Amino acid sequence: MITDPLIAAANRCTLCAGQLPHEPRPVFVAHPRARILIIGQAPGRKVHESGTPWADASGKRLRTWMDVDEDIFYDPEHFAILPMGFCFPGSGKAGDLPPRPECAPKWHGPLLGLMPDIQLTLLFGQYAIQRYLGDRRKKNLTETVRHWRDYEGGFLPLPHPSPRNQIWERKNPWFGEEVIPYLREKVASVLR
Repeated sequence: MITDPLIAAANRCTLCAGQLPHEPRPVFVAHPRARILIIGQAPGRKVHESGTPWADASGKRLRTWMDVDEDIFYDPEHFAILPMGFCFPGSGKAGDLPPRPECAPKWHGPLLGLMPDIQLTLLFGQYAIQRYLGDRRKKNLTETVRHWRDYEGGFLPLPHPSPRNQIWERKNPWFGEEVIPYLREKVASVLR
């Protein structure tokens, strides 16, 4: 277990207290030897309750996409997980609320500084893509993911692996034909 003071401080963060419908409970994984970084939106309710990132249907689907089992996925020397918001933001009428905006500016830079071995960064959803690709992103998420080869230098933009996005995958068969095989190959290569 890493006891780095920065990681400990991020685990105790209460920056968004008062903005959440519950007590803050940061859920992230950072380790100095991590090689793959996952940047998603924010923990959902199930993850908030369990304290384990991606411990839901989306996480199961993500692990299938990458062709890794839970032991590999939850080894912090393999995968770091820094959501855009470390705490569950609460629920709205159409699903979870957006990630709190305070988190990534406060914690991403310092925590990334602790992880010099990151070789692949997976960007899930519009908030992560906007922050890390900025003006290089395309007009929408589909077009950004479709042009994934433009970002091969270390970033791979992806749709959220939520089971709700299965319709999106059916409408965009190129994703399963091109992106998923590349993702599996790249993950396997980095973990070797």
